[in-house]
Amino acid sequence: MNTCSLTQFLEALEPWLSSDYIRKGRIDENGDVVLMFTDGVKNVYRITDCDQAQLDNIIEKIRSKGIAFEA
Repeated sequence: MNTCSLTQFLEALEPWLSSDYIRKGRIDENGDVVLMFTDGVKNVYRITDCDQAQLDNIIEKIRSKGIAFEA
């Protein structure tokens, strides 16, 4: 699991934010963001300084790139 700030998460996500790389995402039972990549890798991110509105914006940004996201 990667523990990070919202800024760190967005910086890490930006180069991979495409359905060519990310197959799907979800929020797990702990409230962490789980991303499944097309090569089978799964990354879990615990964002330490993010409220629900910010998380909703991130989910919408991910979905706008054609990536399935379960919320």
